[in-house]
Amino acid sequence: MTSLGAVAMDSRAVVARVSRATGVMFFLAAMLLPGQLAAEGEDLSQIPARTPPAWLRDGVIYEVFPRDFSAAGNLDGVTARLDELEDLGVTILWTMPIHPIGEKLRKGEFGSPYSVKDYYAVDPHYGTLDNFKRLVVEAHKHNLKVIMDLVINHTAWDSVLMQHPEYYKQNAEGKVIPPVREWTDVAGLNYGNPELREYIITMMKYWVQTGDVDGFRCDVASMVPTDFWEAARAQIESVKPDIMLLAEASKPDLLVKAFDVDYSWPLMGTLNDVLIKGAPASNLRASWEDSQRRFPRDALHMRVTDDHDEPRAVARYGLRGALAASALTFTLDGVPLLYNGMEVGDATESGDPALFDKLSVFWSPKDRPPLRAIYRDLIRLRKQYAPFRNARVLWLHNSNEGSLVTFKRADETNEFVVVINFSNRPLNGQVEVEKGEDFKPVRIAGMPQVPNRDFPSVHLGGFDWRIYQRRLPPGEHAATGTSPVPNVSQH
Repeated sequence: MTSLGAVAMDSRAVVARVSRATGVMFFLAAMLLPGQLAAEGEDLSQIPARTPPAWLRDGVIYEVFPRDFSAAGNLDGVTARLDELEDLGVTILWTMPIHPIGEKLRKGEFGSPYSVKDYYAVDPHYGTLDNFKRLVVEAHKHNLKVIMDLVINHTAWDSVLMQHPEYYKQNAEGKVIPPVREWTDVAGLNYGNPELREYIITMMKYWVQTGDVDGFRCDVASMVPTDFWEAARAQIESVKPDIMLLAEASKPDLLVKAFDVDYSWPLMGTLNDVLIKGAPASNLRASWEDSQRRFPRDALHMRVTDDHDEPRAVARYGLRGALAASALTFTLDGVPLLYNGMEVGDATESGDPALFDKLSVFWSPKDRPPLRAIYRDLIRLRKQYAPFRNARVLWLHNSNEGSLVTFKRADETNEFVVVINFSNRPLNGQVEVEKGEDFKPVRIAGMPQVPNRDFPSVHLGGFDWRIYQRRLPPGEHAATGTSPVPNVSQH
């Protein structure tokens, strides 16, 4: 069985993903031909992406799987640890599906949370509607926004909606079918039916009004028609104007009107290539630049190294490699994601078939660096300094681009240079940056002290990384760079 971690993602592949329903690789759109990015060959890079709410652009997302997050495996188990999440610094809590799971054709003992039986109900293993409402209320008190997982491409085979077979995709014989043949535990919904569309939008408004959720993470968003998402957005914005929609997709047209943010799957695939297959680290810049060419201007991407579909990053990359990958995603543009347990280096089996059973996060693993302190400081740095929250990235040349990634984040008052060694070997290198001698290392709790000298020369162990800062004197303007590509490097 192939995982996303083992797939080299072609720069023109829209999305490769592992299905929660089956655990098999499925290419939603394998290769885009010229002109297929938008109607009549429209160049979406010249169109602005929709403007996301400030709380999203400035935020850090924390994905929680209630079944595995605590020994109790319920919503109250999440509520009980909100103090820890607030202390960590995350600002957006994404709850994986909270609804009852289908029993017909179920996989595993507990089943996939993405096989939903009733969109209006809460899984009794998790608690009640009141337990969920309490979680949202308490999260808001802890300065956390809450987004729900929305699984509306398919339902369980014993869903309450099965009384309306016309809501489902059917074959020539009139038999309800899965959305993809291999996804045997779910049945595909038919968005050609206007009554289904009305039902789903009404349900979304219910959770905004009744649950006071702040947005939705939309499962396999590219398999649901874009015009539905645009219509749904307009309706739920009438209830809560600063609502957020996250697309589980990497499909440029979704970010024009419907969605605020999507998955940066191309960059994650490139991280897998670099850290697992030994591809050159310069491919990371190439992947970023390719997305700049394909997506609407200033499009926002969720930066992912670890989630419920993948083996844990510490298992794929090793502890030091996983931390190097996080150093990239927390300092690059976009919105970083933490999946529950990343902050302690949890290596419990993840993805399917583990997704279909209960494998609790192991919160006290042996021989881990102080990851919670490291992530806390990375998040604090992002909150304190605006350069890490804007859309400007200036890639810098260095003397060893096969292993070393270097880029600048800047605004009118500060410049930061991020240096990451993506090889497991020590290296000495030189970064091409103006006024390099004025940059000083940023202290990150839990990381070794960096000598306050030598930069722009760097001396790094395997998978080491550094962040350097220069405060601009009054009247000086930083060479901040802009998002467009290809010529954004400093020489």
